[in-house]
Amino acid sequence: MANFSKSSVPQFSVDVYQNEYLPEGGREVNAIVTVTATGGGTVGTAVGTSYAPGQGPAAGVALMVDCSGSMDYPPTKMRNARDATAAAIDTLRDGTHFAVIGGTHVAKEVYPGGGRLAVADRATREQAKQALRRLSAGGGTAIGTWLRLADRLLSSADVTIRHGILLTDGRNEHESPEDLKAALDSCAGRFTCDARGVGTDWEVKEVTGIASALLGTADIVADPTGLAADFTQMMETAMGKEVADVALRLWTPVGTTIKFVKQVAPTVAQLTDRRVEAGPRAGDYPTGSWGDESRDYHVCVEVPTAGLGQEMLAARVSLVVPQSDGSAQNLGAQGLIRAVWTDDMVASTSINPQVAHYTGQAELAQAIQQGLDLRKAGDMDGATAKLGRAVQLASASGNADTAKLLAKVVDVVDATTGTVRLKAKVEEADEMTLETRSTKTVRVKK
Repeated sequence: MANFSKSSVPQFSVDVYQNEYLPEGGREVNAIVTVTATGGGTVGTAVGTSYAPGQGPAAGVALMVDCSGSMDYPPTKMRNARDATAAAIDTLRDGTHFAVIGGTHVAKEVYPGGGRLAVADRATREQAKQALRRLSAGGGTAIGTWLRLADRLLSSADVTIRHGILLTDGRNEHESPEDLKAALDSCAGRFTCDARGVGTDWEVKEVTGIASALLGTADIVADPTGLAADFTQMMETAMGKEVADVALRLWTPVGTTIKFVKQVAPTVAQLTDRRVEAGPRAGDYPTGSWGDESRDYHVCVEVPTAGLGQEMLAARVSLVVPQSDGSAQNLGAQGLIRAVWTDDMVASTSINPQVAHYTGQAELAQAIQQGLDLRKAGDMDGATAKLGRAVQLASASGNADTAKLLAKVVDVVDATTGTVRLKAKVEEADEMTLETRSTKTVRVKK
């Protein structure tokens, strides 16, 4: 962890959207906190561009490529994976530290080897792409070993941003779920990781679980020919990150407790259980690495009851980067969540539009996941009810992408009422795509 000068990082801002008015006896305060980082300067930087010394974040990237036996079926899958990894290597900014890992039931260093990272330039990129040609399929799948090797390699270099990109085409059959969880627990907070499932023989909850634990993105690439474009985009995003380990710090007064904290845009992600105590009545919630971007968080606070006309600060929101000595660098942005008790029924019962929207988006994600689980379990009535509710929520919130994915799993009779029929036959790729992307949200229409 490092100190940052103002010139080397984006400027952060915090905006709070809430209805601060509570009825007599009211105790629950809900707020949407929008965090925006602007002006960092690396997004859109040309590939191969070098920063002047001290002008860019030192980044390390580990590319983990599934080389298990199933990658040979069809044979083009392994070739597409090699081509995608080569495309990602071409996207590395000069000076970025990187390594390629071949993953089976063990993890192997493909490039550069020797327990270290290479530094990207024209020569090392070419050497790495030559090394990719030696990748062949054979063996099992033990993803925890890939992640632990990535962690060791990424921690070997003095870099600020540490990121992994993981590709798998199968289920994690050669280690126990407990082994994978232990690896994720060990790696959490040490590097972020995007995970991709290629084809349709992998387990959605495994891939999304990896991305969730390591604060990255998850997606399906049903057709292996789409891998190169996806890997290029992932690497471009990784190259745009400029501040690692940003935490949302919430301070609350005596008698006030945080009920939950969740990211609600661009995806739904639960952060409540990740709280790290940060001094008296303060806790830090990890958000991962940032470039030029904006994200929304739903914070729910329980306050002690107070009399009509009383007003209090329910929580103070700030952004910090924890330091290696246990201190934290404040990024200079702050927002206040307030509570005001009133007997004005109109004021105290109106729901803030942002809060209402994201409550619906979180319910949408949950309804999709529950509906698909019920469908797999053979409860068709339950699945129809949940997926119908999902169609209704997607329609009401304008989440057109999710509505399109739902329409491949159910026949929509009436989107407004959520009246649907389960399709008799559903393509496996369509069902997996809906499940994998169920947490993607749309922002409030202004």
